[in-house]
Amino acid sequence: MHDDNDDSRHQRFIVDIGDRQTLLIAHNLDLASRVPVGLGDRVVVRGMYEWNDLGGLVHWTHHDPLGIEDGGWIRFGRRTYE
Repeated sequence: MHDDNDDSRHQRFIVDIGDRQTLLIAHNLDLASRVPVGLGDRVVVRGMYEWNDLGGLVHWTHHDPLGIEDGGWIRFGRRTYE
């Protein structure tokens, strides 16, 4: 899947969560490093979930640059991207 380069840049990838449902992960590249995830890799994600009929979207997978909200993150391998 291609990155979203409109406005703030987002790395986008789809995670299969089983039962024929998927989640789109939208990870802000202006606030966090790119996650080198590939097909078949396992990730753990903390962010804001928004439901849709395809399974949903998770965004806010990064630190809060203002320090007001709890930030999110993506864990891949032994590294946490926030």
